[in-house]
Amino acid sequence: MAKGKILVADDDNNIAELLRLYLEKEDYEVVIASDGEEAVEKFNSANPDLILLDIMMPKLDGWQVCREIRKKSDCPIIMVTAKGDTFDKVLGLELGADDYVVKPFEPKEVVARIKAVTRRVTKAPAEEETKEVVFDKLVVNLTKYELKVDGKVVDTPPKELELLYHLASNKNRVYTRDQLLDEVWGFEYYGDSRTVDVHIKRLREKLEGVSDQWCLKTVWGVGYKFEVKE
Repeated sequence: MAKGKILVADDDNNIAELLRLYLEKEDYEVVIASDGEEAVEKFNSANPDLILLDIMMPKLDGWQVCREIRKKSDCPIIMVTAKGDTFDKVLGLELGADDYVVKPFEPKEVVARIKAVTRRVTKAPAEEETKEVVFDKLVVNLTKYELKVDGKVVDTPPKELELLYHLASNKNRVYTRDQLLDEVWGFEYYGDSRTVDVHIKRLREKLEGVSDQWCLKTVWGVGYKFEVKE
């Protein structure tokens, strides 16, 4: 039985086939798209569990594909970039990507990241206790990967939810950016600390003005904390 279905969107046929070989060896089902338009079509028809999305593609680039998919789905997206500069990484995360890898990459590194993401989203609830924190007008449920703000469910990418859950579970504790990268992103992430800033910014947009009982606070020169009024 396949572990899950992965859409590989890359116009370099050699890379796409290399990833297919590695992923099928790991018991994943693989669907390949060779340009951005085909990636959107295959996403709609194949309903994958995760997308490996190259940035530089014909017809639609990876940024445009990411925007299209995020309009209707929180399906995990790992961006693949040959550039590797901070601007690209931050832009990808701003658009809702969960992670990125930089070419040239080791296929086993890609597989490790995919495993980390799919492990997170495919756990059966029966296997674990319900992980939930509740504050005034805020419910963060890590078991169902659900964020409720003022009683309404708010679509939130997995990494944003994990970051908020981690901070809210340890209220009033200050974390440095490096601690958050290590504890929330873990071994599969090789990034810079601006990634944390991007995710905090997006969370604040969702949570601003909801309650005066708590806030996501910047501790200047140190990092962040989920501050709760006692």
